[in-house]
Amino acid sequence: MTKTNFTKMHGCGNDFIYFNQDFPNPGELSIRLSHRNKSIGGDGIVLITPSEIADAKMRMYNADGSEGLMCGNSVRCVGKYLHDHGMVDSLQITIETSSGIKHLTLIEENGEITAARVDMGRVELSPEKIPVNLTGAMVVARKVEIAGNPYEITCVSMGNPHAIIFHDDIDHFELSTVAAAFETSDLFPKGINLGVVQMIKRNHMRMHVWDRGTGEIMASGTGACAAAVAAVLMGYSDKDTDIQVEVRGGILTIKYTDETVYMTGDCVTIYEGTVQI
Repeated sequence: MTKTNFTKMHGCGNDFIYFNQDFPNPGELSIRLSHRNKSIGGDGIVLITPSEIADAKMRMYNADGSEGLMCGNSVRCVGKYLHDHGMVDSLQITIETSSGIKHLTLIEENGEITAARVDMGRVELSPEKIPVNLTGAMVVARKVEIAGNPYEITCVSMGNPHAIIFHDDIDHFELSTVAAAFETSDLFPKGINLGVVQMIKRNHMRMHVWDRGTGEIMASGTGACAAAVAAVLMGYSDKDTDIQVEVRGGILTIKYTDETVYMTGDCVTIYEGTVQI
């Protein structure tokens, strides 16, 4: 065993363990280190490595060991990590992910990077590319039956698949029970991240989110983007406008345009340490 440095960071409470290196069995490592009672604890691990096409490359592994294609909260934290550790001087940063290169603008307050705006790229609405086993050009307010229960879903991919349900009272929505049924449904061949959304007013919503590799989490950057896109498609919110998405861990600001989706939120270092690998 060797001692390895790590940094614990979070974006809106979505906390990961960050390493400036790669490992041969990252999925197994994520399972071990993410346990909140027996190890460091977190929603997973993020590996930061060199890139030939961007300032750095990130790979994210969920608490169950599965690799995630994209994590909006993590990519902001990677931007802060690169700047704080002197690896990048500019406030404009590019990060290679499994869902393409993401462009970040770091936000500095009193000499400290406190937040970042991320160009998340174009949204994917085609069912076969999300993927979801439904017909049509888009899945918007589609009535489906899952495990014998009716739901109305809107499906969006932001590099990973999301199903959004709008509900009048998300505090009394049985998210874990519903998410378990969604995760095993044949409608979602690669699994699904589930968000339940309650509109507060136009362009302002609350959201609870279930991650397919972790369970219920404090926040999901891609989930907030998917929720904002779904709200626009449903007529609850407006394009080219800042949409406030309240998650359990804070607030994310999303802007959906014809070309891309922008996400702005905090990025916070919790602590640094060493761990036996």
